[in-house]
Amino acid sequence: MQRLRAVLAAVTLGAPLAASAADITRIASSFDDDDPFDLFIDVGFERTQTRAKILREQVPPAGSGSTGRIDASELWYKAVDARLNLELAFGLYRDLEFSFTLPLVFQQNERWDFTSDSSAAISTITNNCLNANGSTIPGCNPLTGDGTIPLFGMPQESFRGGLGNMHFGLAYAFFKQERDPTKPTWIIGLDYEAPTAKQRDPSVDTTNPDERGDIGDRVHKYQLYTSFSRRMGVAEPYFKAHYTIPVRGPGIYSNCDQAASNPDNLGAPENCFTGPWNRKETGIKAPTTGGMLFGVELVPFDKPQKHQKFALDVRTIGNYVGRGRYYNELSSALGKLLTSEDYFQLGGMLGVTASAAESFTIRASGTFLYNTDHTLTAEELGQDLDGNGEVDVETNPGEVNPTFDWRYDLVSRRFRAVESTSFRFDLSATFSF
Repeated sequence: MQRLRAVLAAVTLGAPLAASAADITRIASSFDDDDPFDLFIDVGFERTQTRAKILREQVPPAGSGSTGRIDASELWYKAVDARLNLELAFGLYRDLEFSFTLPLVFQQNERWDFTSDSSAAISTITNNCLNANGSTIPGCNPLTGDGTIPLFGMPQESFRGGLGNMHFGLAYAFFKQERDPTKPTWIIGLDYEAPTAKQRDPSVDTTNPDERGDIGDRVHKYQLYTSFSRRMGVAEPYFKAHYTIPVRGPGIYSNCDQAASNPDNLGAPENCFTGPWNRKETGIKAPTTGGMLFGVELVPFDKPQKHQKFALDVRTIGNYVGRGRYYNELSSALGKLLTSEDYFQLGGMLGVTASAAESFTIRASGTFLYNTDHTLTAEELGQDLDGNGEVDVETNPGEVNPTFDWRYDLVSRRFRAVESTSFRFDLSATFSF
Protein backbone atom coordinates (compact mmCIF):
# COMPACT_ATOMS: atom_id res chain seq x y z
CA MET A 1 0.00 0.00 0.00
CA GLN A 2 2.91 2.32 0.59
CA ARG A 3 3.90 2.00 -3.03
CA LEU A 4 0.28 2.56 -4.08
CA ARG A 5 0.18 5.83 -2.19
CA ALA A 6 3.35 7.00 -3.88
CA VAL A 7 1.99 6.14 -7.31
CA LEU A 8 -1.24 7.98 -6.70
CA ALA A 9 0.56 11.10 -5.58
CA ALA A 10 2.47 10.96 -8.82
CA VAL A 11 -0.67 10.72 -10.87
CA THR A 12 -1.74 14.11 -9.52
CA LEU A 13 1.02 15.64 -11.63
CA GLY A 14 -0.54 14.26 -14.76
CA ALA A 15 2.54 12.10 -15.37
CA PRO A 16 3.10 8.35 -15.01
CA LEU A 17 5.03 7.44 -11.84
CA ALA A 18 6.55 4.47 -9.90
CA ALA A 19 7.06 3.28 -6.32
CA SER A 20 9.85 4.71 -4.19
CA ALA A 21 10.96 7.01 -6.98
CA ALA A 22 10.66 10.68 -7.81
CA ASP A 23 7.09 11.62 -8.74
CA ILE A 24 8.04 11.90 -12.40
CA THR A 25 8.85 8.16 -12.55
CA ARG A 26 6.28 6.58 -10.25
CA ILE A 27 4.00 3.95 -11.73
CA ALA A 28 1.12 1.74 -10.61
CA SER A 29 1.83 -1.99 -10.57
CA SER A 30 -0.21 -5.14 -9.93
CA PHE A 31 0.36 -8.87 -9.47
CA ASP A 32 3.39 -8.33 -7.24
CA ASP A 33 3.95 -10.84 -4.48
CA ASP A 34 3.45 -8.30 -1.71
CA ASP A 35 0.93 -6.07 -3.53
CA PRO A 36 -1.53 -7.82 -5.88
CA PHE A 37 -3.34 -4.69 -7.12
CA ASP A 38 -2.85 -0.91 -7.18
CA LEU A 39 -5.70 1.57 -7.56
CA PHE A 40 -5.30 5.32 -7.12
CA ILE A 41 -7.81 8.16 -7.29
CA ASP A 42 -6.79 11.79 -7.44
CA VAL A 43 -8.76 15.02 -7.17
CA GLY A 44 -6.76 18.09 -8.18
CA PHE A 45 -7.49 21.77 -8.65
CA GLU A 46 -5.46 23.62 -11.29
CA ARG A 47 -5.44 27.33 -12.04
CA THR A 48 -3.38 28.81 -14.88
CA GLN A 49 -3.01 32.53 -15.53
CA THR A 50 -1.42 33.81 -18.75
CA ARG A 51 -0.50 37.42 -19.43
CA ALA A 52 1.01 38.97 -22.55
CA LYS A 53 1.50 42.31 -24.23
CA ILE A 54 0.28 42.40 -27.82
CA LEU A 55 2.12 44.61 -30.30
CA ARG A 56 1.22 45.44 -33.88
CA GLU A 57 3.55 46.02 -36.77
CA GLN A 58 3.10 49.43 -38.37
CA VAL A 59 4.63 51.53 -41.11
CA PRO A 60 5.16 55.10 -39.82
CA PRO A 61 3.03 57.69 -41.67
CA ALA A 62 4.71 59.92 -44.23
CA GLY A 63 6.35 62.96 -42.70
CA SER A 64 6.73 61.41 -39.26
CA GLY A 65 10.51 61.25 -39.58
CA SER A 66 10.55 57.49 -38.92
CA THR A 67 11.48 54.87 -41.48
CA GLY A 68 11.05 51.13 -41.68
CA ARG A 69 8.58 49.07 -39.66
CA ILE A 70 7.82 49.72 -35.99
CA ASP A 71 6.02 47.73 -33.31
CA ALA A 72 3.25 49.70 -31.62
CA SER A 73 2.07 48.66 -28.16
CA GLU A 74 -1.66 47.92 -28.41
CA LEU A 75 -3.09 45.50 -25.86
CA TRP A 76 -2.69 43.66 -22.60
CA TYR A 77 -3.99 40.10 -22.79
CA LYS A 78 -4.99 38.12 -19.72
CA ALA A 79 -6.38 34.58 -19.58
CA VAL A 80 -7.44 32.47 -16.60
CA ASP A 81 -8.10 28.72 -16.81
CA ALA A 82 -9.47 27.03 -13.67
CA ARG A 83 -10.34 23.35 -13.67
CA LEU A 84 -10.83 20.24 -11.55
CA ASN A 85 -8.89 17.19 -12.70
CA LEU A 86 -10.33 13.80 -11.78
CA GLU A 87 -7.75 11.07 -12.31
CA LEU A 88 -7.60 7.32 -11.86
CA ALA A 89 -4.67 4.95 -12.32
CA PHE A 90 -4.30 1.23 -11.74
CA GLY A 91 -1.82 -1.52 -12.52
CA LEU A 92 -2.64 -3.81 -15.41
CA TYR A 93 0.35 -6.01 -14.64
CA ARG A 94 3.76 -5.76 -13.02
CA ASP A 95 5.03 -2.21 -13.68
CA LEU A 96 2.36 -1.63 -16.35
CA GLU A 97 -0.08 1.21 -15.64
CA PHE A 98 -3.31 2.41 -17.20
CA SER A 99 -4.56 5.92 -16.35
CA PHE A 100 -7.65 7.97 -17.10
CA THR A 101 -8.23 11.72 -16.61
CA LEU A 102 -11.37 13.84 -16.91
CA PRO A 103 -10.97 17.64 -16.62
CA LEU A 104 -13.91 19.80 -15.56
CA VAL A 105 -13.17 23.33 -16.78
CA PHE A 106 -14.90 25.86 -14.54
CA GLN A 107 -13.67 28.85 -16.48
CA GLN A 108 -11.56 29.64 -19.48
CA ASN A 109 -11.78 33.42 -19.48
CA GLU A 110 -9.92 35.99 -21.58
CA ARG A 111 -9.72 39.77 -21.45
CA TRP A 112 -8.18 42.45 -23.68
CA ASP A 113 -7.37 45.99 -22.50
CA PHE A 114 -5.45 48.87 -24.03
CA THR A 115 -1.91 49.41 -22.80
CA SER A 116 -0.90 52.78 -21.38
CA ASP A 117 0.58 53.63 -24.80
CA SER A 118 -2.68 53.08 -26.62
CA SER A 119 -6.30 54.21 -26.50
CA ALA A 120 -9.46 54.14 -28.60
CA ALA A 121 -8.45 57.48 -30.13
CA ILE A 122 -5.11 56.30 -31.54
CA SER A 123 -5.33 52.50 -31.73
CA THR A 124 -5.21 50.85 -35.15
CA ILE A 125 -7.68 48.28 -33.78
CA THR A 126 -10.47 50.83 -33.40
CA ASN A 127 -9.38 53.13 -36.25
CA ASN A 128 -9.38 50.48 -38.94
CA CYS A 129 -10.04 51.48 -42.57
CA LEU A 130 -9.44 48.11 -44.27
CA ASN A 131 -11.72 45.25 -45.21
CA ALA A 132 -10.59 41.65 -44.84
CA ASN A 133 -10.05 41.43 -48.63
CA GLY A 134 -7.64 44.37 -48.56
CA SER A 135 -9.97 47.00 -49.98
CA THR A 136 -10.36 50.39 -48.30
CA ILE A 137 -13.58 51.21 -46.50
CA PRO A 138 -15.27 54.04 -48.48
CA GLY A 139 -15.13 57.42 -46.74
CA CYS A 140 -12.95 56.09 -43.94
CA ASN A 141 -10.45 58.41 -42.24
CA PRO A 142 -8.25 56.83 -39.52
CA LEU A 143 -7.05 60.24 -38.35
CA THR A 144 -10.53 61.55 -37.52
CA GLY A 145 -12.19 58.19 -36.89
CA ASP A 146 -14.87 58.86 -39.53
CA GLY A 147 -16.18 55.68 -41.16
CA THR A 148 -13.81 53.36 -39.30
CA ILE A 149 -14.80 49.76 -38.52
CA PRO A 150 -12.98 48.36 -35.43
CA LEU A 151 -11.38 44.94 -35.71
CA PHE A 152 -13.13 44.18 -32.41
CA GLY A 153 -14.60 46.12 -29.51
CA MET A 154 -12.36 47.31 -26.69
CA PRO A 155 -12.14 46.44 -23.88
CA GLN A 156 -13.48 42.93 -24.43
CA GLU A 157 -13.94 39.71 -22.49
CA SER A 158 -14.61 36.10 -23.43
CA PHE A 159 -16.05 33.34 -21.23
CA ARG A 160 -15.78 29.61 -21.90
CA GLY A 161 -15.99 26.39 -19.91
CA GLY A 162 -17.32 22.83 -19.78
CA LEU A 163 -16.06 19.26 -19.89
CA GLY A 164 -12.55 19.05 -21.30
CA ASN A 165 -10.88 16.38 -23.40
CA MET A 166 -10.48 12.97 -21.76
CA HIS A 167 -6.99 11.48 -21.38
CA PHE A 168 -6.02 7.82 -21.51
CA GLY A 169 -2.51 6.65 -20.71
CA LEU A 170 -0.28 3.59 -20.70
CA ALA A 171 3.10 3.50 -18.98
CA TYR A 172 5.67 0.76 -18.43
CA ALA A 173 8.76 0.63 -16.24
CA PHE A 174 11.69 -1.16 -17.90
CA PHE A 175 13.79 -0.75 -14.77
CA LYS A 176 12.88 0.10 -11.19
CA GLN A 177 15.38 1.03 -8.56
CA GLU A 178 13.03 -0.52 -6.00
CA ARG A 179 13.51 -3.95 -7.60
CA ASP A 180 17.17 -3.57 -8.58
CA PRO A 181 19.16 -0.95 -6.60
CA THR A 182 21.93 -1.03 -9.23
CA LYS A 183 19.65 0.47 -11.91
CA PRO A 184 17.71 3.73 -12.16
CA THR A 185 13.95 3.81 -12.65
CA TRP A 186 13.13 4.11 -16.35
CA ILE A 187 9.60 4.73 -17.64
CA ILE A 188 8.20 4.95 -21.15
CA GLY A 189 4.62 5.89 -21.86
CA LEU A 190 1.91 7.09 -24.19
CA ASP A 191 -0.76 9.62 -23.26
CA TYR A 192 -3.74 9.95 -25.59
CA GLU A 193 -5.96 13.04 -25.44
CA ALA A 194 -9.30 12.26 -27.07
CA PRO A 195 -11.35 15.08 -28.70
CA THR A 196 -14.38 14.57 -26.45
CA ALA A 197 -15.10 18.23 -25.61
CA LYS A 198 -17.68 20.10 -27.68
CA GLN A 199 -16.26 22.00 -30.65
CA ARG A 200 -15.09 25.53 -29.94
CA ASP A 201 -16.44 27.94 -32.55
CA PRO A 202 -14.40 31.19 -32.33
CA SER A 203 -17.03 33.12 -34.29
CA VAL A 204 -19.67 32.60 -31.58
CA ASP A 205 -20.16 35.51 -29.18
CA THR A 206 -18.86 34.51 -25.73
CA THR A 207 -19.00 37.89 -23.98
CA ASN A 208 -21.85 36.78 -21.68
CA PRO A 209 -20.51 34.97 -18.58
CA ASP A 210 -23.90 33.25 -18.15
CA GLU A 211 -23.61 31.62 -21.59
CA ARG A 212 -20.13 30.17 -21.72
CA GLY A 213 -18.75 28.93 -25.02
CA ASP A 214 -17.37 25.46 -25.70
CA ILE A 215 -13.67 24.60 -25.42
CA GLY A 216 -12.97 21.57 -27.65
CA ASP A 217 -10.49 21.69 -30.53
CA ARG A 218 -11.54 18.26 -31.96
CA VAL A 219 -7.92 17.16 -32.30
CA HIS A 220 -6.43 13.82 -31.24
CA LYS A 221 -3.13 14.29 -29.39
CA TYR A 222 -0.60 11.51 -28.84
CA GLN A 223 2.18 12.25 -26.38
CA LEU A 224 5.18 9.92 -26.27
CA TYR A 225 7.49 10.32 -23.29
CA THR A 226 10.27 8.74 -21.33
CA SER A 227 11.56 9.54 -17.85
CA PHE A 228 14.42 8.51 -15.56
CA SER A 229 15.16 8.92 -11.86
CA ARG A 230 17.63 7.57 -9.29
CA ARG A 231 17.48 7.90 -5.52
CA MET A 232 20.77 8.93 -3.88
CA GLY A 233 20.33 9.46 -0.17
CA VAL A 234 17.82 12.27 0.45
CA ALA A 235 17.99 13.44 -3.17
CA GLU A 236 16.45 11.92 -6.27
CA PRO A 237 17.36 13.65 -9.56
CA TYR A 238 15.11 12.96 -12.55
CA PHE A 239 14.63 13.72 -16.23
CA LYS A 240 11.72 13.57 -18.67
CA ALA A 241 11.44 14.12 -22.45
CA HIS A 242 8.15 14.25 -24.33
CA TYR A 243 6.81 14.86 -27.84
CA THR A 244 3.16 15.41 -28.85
CA ILE A 245 1.74 14.59 -32.27
CA PRO A 246 -1.64 16.17 -33.16
CA VAL A 247 -4.05 14.46 -35.56
CA ARG A 248 -7.22 16.21 -36.66
CA GLY A 249 -10.39 14.36 -35.72
CA PRO A 250 -13.99 14.50 -36.96
CA GLY A 251 -15.83 17.79 -36.63
CA ILE A 252 -12.81 20.12 -36.73
CA TYR A 253 -13.51 23.81 -37.16
CA SER A 254 -12.63 25.64 -40.36
CA ASN A 255 -12.60 29.40 -40.80
CA CYS A 256 -14.58 28.78 -43.98
CA ASP A 257 -17.50 27.65 -41.82
CA GLN A 258 -18.34 31.36 -41.51
CA ALA A 259 -18.07 32.06 -45.26
CA ALA A 260 -21.85 32.26 -45.61
CA SER A 261 -22.77 33.80 -42.25
CA ASN A 262 -19.87 36.26 -41.91
CA PRO A 263 -17.95 36.58 -45.21
CA ASP A 264 -16.55 39.98 -44.19
CA ASN A 265 -14.26 38.18 -41.73
CA LEU A 266 -12.42 36.32 -44.52
CA GLY A 267 -10.05 37.66 -47.15
CA ALA A 268 -11.37 35.49 -49.99
CA PRO A 269 -14.59 33.74 -48.87
CA GLU A 270 -15.42 32.88 -52.49
CA ASN A 271 -12.48 30.42 -52.50
CA CYS A 272 -13.81 28.41 -49.56
CA PHE A 273 -14.12 24.69 -50.31
CA THR A 274 -13.03 25.16 -53.93
CA GLY A 275 -9.82 23.95 -55.55
CA PRO A 276 -7.18 23.19 -52.91
CA TRP A 277 -9.04 25.12 -50.21
CA ASN A 278 -10.86 22.19 -48.64
CA ARG A 279 -11.60 21.71 -44.93
CA LYS A 280 -8.19 20.18 -44.36
CA GLU A 281 -6.43 23.25 -45.78
CA THR A 282 -8.62 25.86 -44.09
CA GLY A 283 -9.24 24.06 -40.80
CA ILE A 284 -7.32 23.83 -37.56
CA LYS A 285 -3.66 22.82 -37.77
CA ALA A 286 -2.65 22.12 -34.20
CA PRO A 287 1.08 22.53 -33.49
CA THR A 288 3.45 19.73 -32.63
CA THR A 289 5.04 20.23 -29.23
CA GLY A 290 8.02 18.77 -27.43
CA GLY A 291 10.07 19.41 -24.36
CA MET A 292 12.34 18.30 -21.57
CA LEU A 293 12.50 18.85 -17.86
CA PHE A 294 15.20 18.27 -15.27
CA GLY A 295 14.61 18.23 -11.55
CA VAL A 296 15.39 16.83 -8.15
CA GLU A 297 13.14 15.62 -5.37
CA LEU A 298 14.55 16.27 -1.89
CA VAL A 299 13.20 14.21 1.01
CA PRO A 300 14.29 15.79 4.32
CA PHE A 301 11.69 13.84 6.30
CA ASP A 302 10.72 10.20 5.66
CA LYS A 303 9.33 7.61 8.11
CA PRO A 304 8.17 4.62 6.04
CA GLN A 305 7.01 2.67 9.12
CA LYS A 306 4.48 5.41 9.96
CA HIS A 307 3.76 6.28 6.31
CA GLN A 308 4.91 9.84 6.87
CA LYS A 309 6.88 11.81 4.31
CA PHE A 310 7.66 15.36 3.28
CA ALA A 311 9.36 16.09 -0.05
CA LEU A 312 10.44 19.21 -1.94
CA ASP A 313 10.38 19.08 -5.75
CA VAL A 314 12.39 21.56 -7.86
CA ARG A 315 12.60 21.40 -11.65
CA THR A 316 13.50 23.38 -14.77
CA ILE A 317 11.30 23.17 -17.86
CA GLY A 318 11.86 23.77 -21.56
CA ASN A 319 9.16 23.31 -24.23
CA TYR A 320 8.88 23.96 -27.95
CA VAL A 321 5.54 24.87 -29.57
CA GLY A 322 5.50 24.58 -33.35
CA ARG A 323 3.84 26.79 -35.93
CA GLY A 324 0.15 26.17 -36.46
CA ARG A 325 -3.33 27.53 -37.06
CA TYR A 326 -5.32 27.18 -33.86
CA TYR A 327 -6.97 29.07 -31.00
CA ASN A 328 -4.43 31.62 -29.81
CA GLU A 329 -4.47 34.84 -27.76
CA LEU A 330 -6.53 36.78 -30.34
CA SER A 331 -8.83 34.09 -31.74
CA SER A 332 -11.85 34.92 -29.57
CA ALA A 333 -11.44 38.66 -30.21
CA LEU A 334 -11.04 38.34 -33.99
CA GLY A 335 -13.53 35.46 -34.27
CA LYS A 336 -11.41 32.93 -36.15
CA LEU A 337 -8.53 30.47 -36.04
CA LEU A 338 -5.21 32.29 -36.33
CA THR A 339 -1.79 31.13 -37.45
CA SER A 340 0.92 31.52 -34.80
CA GLU A 341 4.65 31.28 -35.33
CA ASP A 342 6.64 28.75 -33.32
CA TYR A 343 8.04 29.71 -29.92
CA PHE A 344 9.75 28.34 -26.80
CA GLN A 345 8.60 28.10 -23.20
CA LEU A 346 11.24 28.31 -20.47
CA GLY A 347 10.66 28.13 -16.74
CA GLY A 348 10.51 26.00 -13.66
CA MET A 349 8.39 24.49 -10.92
CA LEU A 350 8.51 24.32 -7.13
CA GLY A 351 6.34 21.78 -5.33
CA VAL A 352 5.85 20.10 -1.97
CA THR A 353 4.38 16.69 -1.16
CA ALA A 354 3.22 15.62 2.30
CA SER A 355 1.90 12.26 3.48
CA ALA A 356 0.66 11.68 7.03
CA ALA A 357 -1.23 8.41 6.51
CA GLU A 358 -1.02 5.33 4.36
CA SER A 359 -3.94 6.18 2.10
CA PHE A 360 -3.74 9.98 1.81
CA THR A 361 -1.24 12.36 0.21
CA ILE A 362 -1.50 16.07 -0.53
CA ARG A 363 0.59 18.03 -3.02
CA ALA A 364 0.91 21.70 -3.96
CA SER A 365 3.06 23.24 -6.69
CA GLY A 366 3.62 26.42 -8.65
CA THR A 367 4.90 26.49 -12.23
CA PHE A 368 6.19 29.57 -14.05
CA LEU A 369 6.84 29.71 -17.81
CA TYR A 370 8.14 32.50 -20.03
CA ASN A 371 6.94 32.35 -23.64
CA THR A 372 9.32 33.79 -26.21
CA ASP A 373 8.03 36.48 -28.58
CA HIS A 374 5.96 35.18 -31.49
CA THR A 375 3.62 36.44 -34.21
CA LEU A 376 -0.09 35.71 -33.69
CA THR A 377 -1.37 36.50 -37.20
CA ALA A 378 0.93 34.85 -39.73
CA GLU A 379 -1.43 33.20 -42.21
CA GLU A 380 0.06 32.28 -45.60
CA LEU A 381 -1.16 34.40 -48.54
CA GLY A 382 -1.94 31.40 -50.72
CA GLN A 383 -0.54 28.66 -52.96
CA ASP A 384 1.31 28.92 -56.26
CA LEU A 385 -1.04 26.70 -58.28
CA ASP A 386 0.21 27.59 -61.77
CA GLY A 387 3.89 27.17 -60.89
CA ASN A 388 5.08 30.64 -61.86
CA GLY A 389 6.82 31.15 -58.52
CA GLU A 390 4.35 33.50 -56.83
CA VAL A 391 0.77 33.80 -55.61
CA ASP A 392 -1.13 35.77 -58.27
CA VAL A 393 -3.62 37.79 -56.26
CA GLU A 394 -5.11 39.64 -59.26
CA THR A 395 -4.54 37.41 -62.29
CA ASN A 396 -5.29 34.09 -60.56
CA PRO A 397 -7.40 34.89 -57.45
CA GLY A 398 -8.10 31.18 -56.91
CA GLU A 399 -4.59 30.93 -55.48
CA VAL A 400 -5.44 33.21 -52.54
CA ASN A 401 -5.91 31.51 -49.19
CA PRO A 402 -9.54 32.24 -48.19
CA THR A 403 -8.61 32.54 -44.52
CA PHE A 404 -5.83 35.08 -45.17
CA ASP A 405 -6.90 38.46 -43.79
CA TRP A 406 -5.33 41.58 -45.32
CA ARG A 407 -6.10 43.59 -42.19
CA TYR A 408 -3.60 41.77 -39.98
CA ASP A 409 -1.91 38.81 -41.75
CA LEU A 410 0.09 41.03 -44.11
CA VAL A 411 3.61 41.95 -43.02
CA SER A 412 3.50 45.48 -41.51
CA ARG A 413 0.03 44.81 -40.04
CA ARG A 414 0.60 41.64 -38.00
CA PHE A 415 0.05 41.19 -34.27
CA ARG A 416 2.77 39.80 -31.99
CA ALA A 417 2.79 38.55 -28.40
CA VAL A 418 5.69 39.71 -26.22
CA GLU A 419 6.42 39.64 -22.49
CA SER A 420 4.23 36.54 -22.32
CA THR A 421 4.20 34.57 -19.08
CA SER A 422 2.14 31.76 -17.56
CA PHE A 423 1.77 30.80 -13.92
CA ARG A 424 0.03 27.60 -12.84
CA PHE A 425 -0.96 26.63 -9.30
CA ASP A 426 -1.85 22.99 -8.54
CA LEU A 427 -3.36 21.58 -5.37
CA SER A 428 -4.29 17.91 -5.24
CA ALA A 429 -5.40 15.24 -2.80
CA THR A 430 -4.56 11.60 -3.42
CA PHE A 431 -6.34 8.49 -2.17
CA SER A 432 -5.14 4.88 -2.49
CA PHE A 433 -7.16 1.70 -2.20
